[in-house]
Amino acid sequence: MKHETFRERWVQYIYGLQQTICDALEQEDGAAKFKADKWDRDEGKGGGGISRIMENGNVFEKAGVNISAVYGSLSEKMKQVLNLPAAVEDGEWFACGLSLVLHTQNPFVPAVHANWRYFELTDKDGKIIDRWFGGGADITPYYLFEEDICHFHGTFKNAIEPFGEDLYPKYKQQCDEYFSNKHRDNEMRGLGGVFYDHLRMKDEAEAERLFDFQQANARAFLEAYLPIVKKRKNTPYTTAHKTWQEIRRGRYVEFNLLHDRGTVFGLKTNGRTESILMSLPPTVKFIYNHQPEPGSEEAKLLDACRHPKDWV
Repeated sequence: MKHETFRERWVQYIYGLQQTICDALEQEDGAAKFKADKWDRDEGKGGGGISRIMENGNVFEKAGVNISAVYGSLSEKMKQVLNLPAAVEDGEWFACGLSLVLHTQNPFVPAVHANWRYFELTDKDGKIIDRWFGGGADITPYYLFEEDICHFHGTFKNAIEPFGEDLYPKYKQQCDEYFSNKHRDNEMRGLGGVFYDHLRMKDEAEAERLFDFQQANARAFLEAYLPIVKKRKNTPYTTAHKTWQEIRRGRYVEFNLLHDRGTVFGLKTNGRTESILMSLPPTVKFIYNHQPEPGSEEAKLLDACRHPKDWV
């Protein structure tokens, strides 16, 4: 029996995770179904992936759950993209992960993003010279229900704490700092979650521990998000509520196109543009210098995005 490599085990896990999440989202939506779009990179060379998209459902206006397993030569351009020292010898890079973005019909149901990924660098002889995990999840509400945000954060805190009590506060802060529109005085696109990157493995024991850590975070996602969906999806809303949702979606677009490292990485490595930009919402408004009414629910949300706080 062939012994599976660490890389192969991760790829297998990601494919199963995509199916689990899509099944749960279809059940919650109750109407729409995911369509699978299998693609190959560079005409069959360099790997590929499966983009699964669900649109115009009862709950989800646009949902994308994408996986990719891609590789290529460690060129000088790629070294720059990965911020590697010039002294690193030629070899090969490999990246595999799942990325999801869910945009909802009801403005009282938050949008959400999550990603779990693995990178591996090998030398010209195929020997691993570096490898790391990254990922996280963050929530983007349009109206603030503090109990929902506490639940989302608390679920990930509970998943992470067995691996170190100092990790959730650290990754929560990193999330607040990363998912911010720096060109708008560090206004967050949402209300955060957890974000981590370059979790390197010094030995096989550490690799297995981090594999378990990634799985714990991935398992926590549906538990963190779906109860909020169930609670809010039937809340009545008006055209004004929908307009505010689309204005806030503009901030989401700004971040993804200007600051998101995953978008930049995908485009600079000749990734599949349609899959990379599936994160963009289907409808959005850019209204010049829009300011919500002082004391309104919209102003309350905006203030929370401008002043991060501890939710658990």
